[in-house]
Amino acid sequence: MMQTPAYAYYPGCSQTGTAREYDLSVRSVFKALGMELAEVDDWSCCGSTPAHSLDTGLMAALAARNLKQVQKMGLEQALTPCPSCLGALRTASRHLVHPEKRAAMNELLDESLEEDVPSRSILQALLEDYGLDKLREQVVVPLKGLKAVPYYGCLMTRPADLMRFDNPENPTSMDETLKILGATVPEFPFKVECCGASLGVPRQEMVLRLSHNILSMAAQVGGNAVVVACPLCHQNLDLRQSQINRANKSNHNMPVLYITQAIGLALGLMPEELGLNKHAVSVRGLLDTISGDAAVEEKGAAS
Repeated sequence: MMQTPAYAYYPGCSQTGTAREYDLSVRSVFKALGMELAEVDDWSCCGSTPAHSLDTGLMAALAARNLKQVQKMGLEQALTPCPSCLGALRTASRHLVHPEKRAAMNELLDESLEEDVPSRSILQALLEDYGLDKLREQVVVPLKGLKAVPYYGCLMTRPADLMRFDNPENPTSMDETLKILGATVPEFPFKVECCGASLGVPRQEMVLRLSHNILSMAAQVGGNAVVVACPLCHQNLDLRQSQINRANKSNHNMPVLYITQAIGLALGLMPEELGLNKHAVSVRGLLDTISGDAAVEEKGAAS
C-alpha cells in the first residue's frame, strides 16, 4: 500500500500566536485523517500584509524563501491555513514566470528559487485530496445543534486568478463541508464581505463597524456560530467582539469557529485538542448544544 505523501506545512506567524487554536486544530484533524504534515524547516514570515503594503517584490522574496525551504525538504507542495500567507506564496510563484521579477526576487535571497513549488490552502487539500464523501464516513459526532454561518471573507477566494479556488463571489466549499458534518447552514448574504482584515489598529472604528455588520447578519439568519478559515477574520470577529459591542452598543455573544475545529468536533476529537479553550467568546454553550443533540439522536436510535 502506497504511503500517504507528506505535505510541507507552512503555519505562518499568526498560527504561532493569536491563532494558535487554528494551528492545533489543523494538526489534530490531519493526524486523525491520516494526512501527514511536515512543518517547513526554519520557516520565516512570508511578508503578507505588512511587506505587501510597502513592496510587493520584498513580499515575494520573503515568501520565496519558504518555498525554497520546501524544495530542500524534498517535498513537492506547501499547505498553509492562512489565506494571506497563501496569497504571498502564490505571488512568489507568479514572479517565477516573469524573468525580470524572478531576477529581482532572487537577488534578495541567499539561495535562489528557480522552480515553482505549488501551494494550496488547508481546506483546498482536504476537499481535493481527501474529499467530502470520505470525510462524511469519518463523522462520529454529527453537528446537529450547530447552525453554522460560513464566513469566507475577502482573501480566501480572491483575487480569483491568484487563489484559484471556489467561486470568488459565492463560495460554497465551507457550506458543503459543514453540511456533511451534520450542521445546519443558513444562507448568508455577507459571506464575502470584508471584516476590516488587518486594519484593526489604523482604522479600528471601521473594523468594528464592518465586523458588527457581519455578526448582526449571522444572528439575523439564525446562526449560533460563525465559521471561518482565516486568522484575521477570526481575530476581528472573536477577539474584538467585546470591542464591537462597546462601539456599536450591541450584545453579540457569537462563537467563532475555525472550519478545522468544526471538522475535528465531528471526528470526535476533544475540544482541547482543537484549541477551543483559547477563544475570547466562550464556546461552552455551543458544545453543550452539539453534544446534547448528539446524545438525543443516539438515544433515539437505541430505543
